[in-house]
Amino acid sequence: MILQIIGLIIGILIGLFVLELAIVAIMAFVPGFSVPKQHLVIAQQETKEVDAKPPQSRKNVTFQVKGTSLSAWLYLPENLSAPVPCIIMGHGFGGTKDMIMESYALRYQEAGFAVLAFDYRHFGESEGEPRQLLLIPYQLEDYSAAIEYARGLKEIDPARIALWGTSASGGYGIVIAAKDKNIACVVAQCPGLDSRASNKMFLKKLGIGHILRLVVHGQRDMMRSRFGLSPHKIPIVGKPGSFAFFPISDAYDGYGKLASENFINEVCARIILRSHGYKPVEHARNAHCPILIQICDNDSLAPISPETEKELRKYAEVKHYSIGHFDIYIGDNFEISVSDQLDFFKKHL
Repeated sequence: MILQIIGLIIGILIGLFVLELAIVAIMAFVPGFSVPKQHLVIAQQETKEVDAKPPQSRKNVTFQVKGTSLSAWLYLPENLSAPVPCIIMGHGFGGTKDMIMESYALRYQEAGFAVLAFDYRHFGESEGEPRQLLLIPYQLEDYSAAIEYARGLKEIDPARIALWGTSASGGYGIVIAAKDKNIACVVAQCPGLDSRASNKMFLKKLGIGHILRLVVHGQRDMMRSRFGLSPHKIPIVGKPGSFAFFPISDAYDGYGKLASENFINEVCARIILRSHGYKPVEHARNAHCPILIQICDNDSLAPISPETEKELRKYAEVKHYSIGHFDIYIGDNFEISVSDQLDFFKKHL
């Protein structure tokens, strides 16, 4: 009798599993899941003037990751007489190197540092198919490849490499520095470090219905990739009430202020299912180099809980700014944050 009950339970579980697979497989083919593209209104900001007239000091360079060519900008200080420290910059969620990064790079260059800013695979001017595919393990590989490329340049001191990340890539430097003991220092600006705090905030803002809808679209994209079909993409940002990864006014307006005219407001939906288990905070204890973490107190995308901050303070210098997530990139807030970063770099590079 007991064996029959166990057999029945196992049969039900197998049946449910097969049913789930069937439903997910059908989702990969059934029409009606397409998401309307969302036009992003690009604001004209003074900070974007650098996009129109590339500085003479900026060089277009490339490096390889598993046979894929990545596009980068290299900035070298004038009147080089010896190898100099290099700051390697990684952009945020769905971003590209032409989104505000040059404003930082030119400041670092003026201070005597070399800078390497690059596009991750599948984004911007880098190669990689499908386009707009964001996978954290891939981006960590790309970042490590950028470090290796910079260390091989005769103009750069391989022992003085700093990592700079912002928003979604803010934790990458911490993860890499935990493995690469030759990293000199790390800057994490408004970083995505606390997934639990972010999930709690998004659930409160957007509701469980939106979260479940994201999961369905993520499943569809995942299954389409397994069948070798074209990717299923969703907008990165959208206005409140629309369907997007971030249908938040602050995010929509913020991307509009930072994005170039070439920005593509889409991402492969599978990222919704592929970001679990990424916990950069757990790597902080193993990153034996100075770390600067810049927290925006009114962050709408990457909040950090007091408990997480308490843990981070054991291993990093933490600075607070009474601003929102996107405010740190613009105007006086940019000046304050970049000044703090330069002080940090001058001390540790």
